[in-house]
Amino acid sequence: MKRLLVFATTFVLFFVLLGVFLDHTRLFILGAIIFILTLAAYDFMQKKHSILRNFPAIGRLRFLFELIRPEIQQYFIATEEEERPFSREQRSIVYARAKKELDTIPFGTKHDITDEGYESALHSLKPTHISEIESRVRVGGADCQQPYHASRLNISAMSFGAISKNAVLALNKGAKYGNFAHNTGEGGLSPYHLAGGGDIIWQLGTANFGARTKDGKLDPDLFQKKSQHAQVKMIEIKISQGAKPSHGGILPAVKITPEIAEIRNIPLGEDCMSPPTNPEFDTPEELLQFVTKLRQLSGGKPIGFKLSIGKKEQFLGICKAMLKTNVLPDFITVDGAEGGTGAAPLEFTNRLGLTIDEALTFVHNSLVGCGLREKITVIASGKIITGFDMLCKIALGADILNSARGMMFAVGCIQSLQCNKNTCPTGVATQNPYLMRGLDVESKYMRVANFHDATIKSFLEIAGAMGFKHIDNISPWDVFRRGQNDQNRSLAEIYPQLKHKAFIEDIENLPKDFAYHWTQASAEHF
Repeated sequence: MKRLLVFATTFVLFFVLLGVFLDHTRLFILGAIIFILTLAAYDFMQKKHSILRNFPAIGRLRFLFELIRPEIQQYFIATEEEERPFSREQRSIVYARAKKELDTIPFGTKHDITDEGYESALHSLKPTHISEIESRVRVGGADCQQPYHASRLNISAMSFGAISKNAVLALNKGAKYGNFAHNTGEGGLSPYHLAGGGDIIWQLGTANFGARTKDGKLDPDLFQKKSQHAQVKMIEIKISQGAKPSHGGILPAVKITPEIAEIRNIPLGEDCMSPPTNPEFDTPEELLQFVTKLRQLSGGKPIGFKLSIGKKEQFLGICKAMLKTNVLPDFITVDGAEGGTGAAPLEFTNRLGLTIDEALTFVHNSLVGCGLREKITVIASGKIITGFDMLCKIALGADILNSARGMMFAVGCIQSLQCNKNTCPTGVATQNPYLMRGLDVESKYMRVANFHDATIKSFLEIAGAMGFKHIDNISPWDVFRRGQNDQNRSLAEIYPQLKHKAFIEDIENLPKDFAYHWTQASAEHF
């Protein structure tokens, strides 16, 4: 039946084109009629789609409209704030700053500042100048021999495979030009991550891609060789991510090229499913032993881990293991449930994990309660687009911010939501060579650097307008969120703060939530 349809379609199109070429309108109309009748006959006979079987030919309009529905919604129906996961306003500010175009707005805010959930900050009558504010952070604890001075904003984890080589090249060249860092994602350290010359945060995922044996365990020699590359500044152990926590990464078979298969050491023609846990550790204490192992193999570079927060006692178990062993990571990256990914099961993306604000506050408070906060750098990732986004997360305890989708917008992403289909129209999240060629590295990498610089500048201007000379002085008392009954509450009131060493010296007065999870936590098991 399909072969007949193809033959008939080819036959009809021949007559249509012939009619156009010879300017025979009747021949053109005849060809179109034959085509429609042939299509209707095929639809009437097929058994796969009920709509087409009952409404031949005309029923195809339904599938056409369904196909273009996202574009119709995006361009003609949605308001500036309605789209998800990022609104038109959020995307537009990235595009404007990436291209160095006008990024101001006229006639006042379009937001209803009395809406529940609206966030704001209070300015000072004695603002400071942004040149007075230190905008970089030292990452590296007492056991770190090669500390790294990181930008306040860096590129979050995106693997080669999930995004194209052109996107990786543009991001890395942008990081080099703008003097900030680029996280490889769990797909491993590819040649394209190194080609641009930018600083690298090498993420070691649950499958140990890029430094794995055939059974998925760590290859110490291979890791040592790659980790000591001059561009690799930090190594991040991925425990879980916000978009699909405790699930493992998914790279559809359609996006796996021979090159990607070689870099990851995986078979062609099969979906690449990372395991939900790393085979190198199974307890909090074993995780810290793994941190020590990687620190030694890398020559003393900063070693940390990334996780989304689920069961709170499990992270507190890691904190107990730190106190017990005196082994500390150099940094902890906290991912929120609103984080993005190329492909994930619907339920995992929609229903698991804490939001970035809840998770970040919990991690910060846990480290404060253990007396470890000043020894560990905290990095937050989760929908960082503007300078105000940075301010809010730093107020809740972050030292550094990572942005993935913001950086994708900077290289041309239009939120077409086709990351999992290999059909990304802008060449960002695809391995299709034709689509990939649309992303010109030389014109896009500057947009990455521009977006980074403008966002940092915006953040520093806000901090200066609030009167701060030191970023570390920003606290949850300085950012407000409007709640019910028009109440404007500080983030400190919404997320109560623990006292320094509360878990050690003031355990009797712990808030009930912390007290319960602390008693359930164990350094010996998750």
